[in-house]
Amino acid sequence: MLNYIIRRTFMLIPVLIGMTLVVFFIIRAIPGDPAQIILGQQATKESIAQLTKDLGLDQPWYVQYFDYIKSLITGDLGESLRSHMSIADEIWPYLAATLELTIVAMLIAIVIGVNAGIISAWFQNSWFDYTAMVIALVGISIPVFWLGLMEQWFFSLNLGWLPSTGRDNVRDPVEAITHLYLIDTLLAGRFDQFMEVIRHLILPSIALATIPTAIIARITRSSMLEVMGADYIRTARSKGVKMFWVVYKHGLKNSIIPILTIIGLQTGLLLGGAILTETIFGWPGIGRYIYDAISFRDYPVIQSGILVVATIFILINFMIDLVYAAIDPRIKYN
Repeated sequence: MLNYIIRRTFMLIPVLIGMTLVVFFIIRAIPGDPAQIILGQQATKESIAQLTKDLGLDQPWYVQYFDYIKSLITGDLGESLRSHMSIADEIWPYLAATLELTIVAMLIAIVIGVNAGIISAWFQNSWFDYTAMVIALVGISIPVFWLGLMEQWFFSLNLGWLPSTGRDNVRDPVEAITHLYLIDTLLAGRFDQFMEVIRHLILPSIALATIPTAIIARITRSSMLEVMGADYIRTARSKGVKMFWVVYKHGLKNSIIPILTIIGLQTGLLLGGAILTETIFGWPGIGRYIYDAISFRDYPVIQSGILVVATIFILINFMIDLVYAAIDPRIKYN
């Protein structure tokens, strides 16, 4: 197991290097001159040329790339061209917002999706099975932006139950310590603010969780159906084991590998693909941060933002691989 962890850790290095290369070249293919955008349309050619030189954009691509890699090795993500702040200091609040939203959305998706898939497999071809799978198909098909707008229209505008935008009450803001507001409110002992943060999380997390919930439900059902007819399931039932324990203890445990795989992939996708949800609900996450940087041609922010999201995605799947061995003893990492 230790040898496997070491090998996989070293395998991450070329993957990350490849990611930096891809991002580096794609970003520089975006039309527009960063110096021109920063200085505005009224800037002179001399000032644009000077800023281009100051930013190092007049250097050959390989010089710019290796300068970027050297900075990454030292933990320096660079400086934003727009705000002139260190990206390492600037990016965390945005990343924390997306992490909080993603974690809550995935918890909703896992609880609902896994249980819906299990019950559908348990009562195969029943009304619940057909209903759950139709709802899952609809959930995959509904555009997130439309669902978010409908949530705002119904629950915020019509009923007035939940806030439509933001992360907290702007009149009584959360004191940022970790920038994970659920944790910060508990650290401050403010239960009223904690409940306010939850109220702000409900609508965007449900919108974001819709597609993962549907996918997890369908994968869980398919995986459970494969094991429900196995010999050890029939043996457990013949011994008089209650159906609940047969399904959740024996069936789920032996069908969990593909479910874990899809959970890991969906978590990574939500981290980088929550920009629509963040835009609709005014959520200051990493997706909005990178999108604004693209509009401003802020190369260092785009490169660092995508690299951070890609690194988290890779680490999530790395941890899922390790969990495989802990759950299923049949898996051996030789």
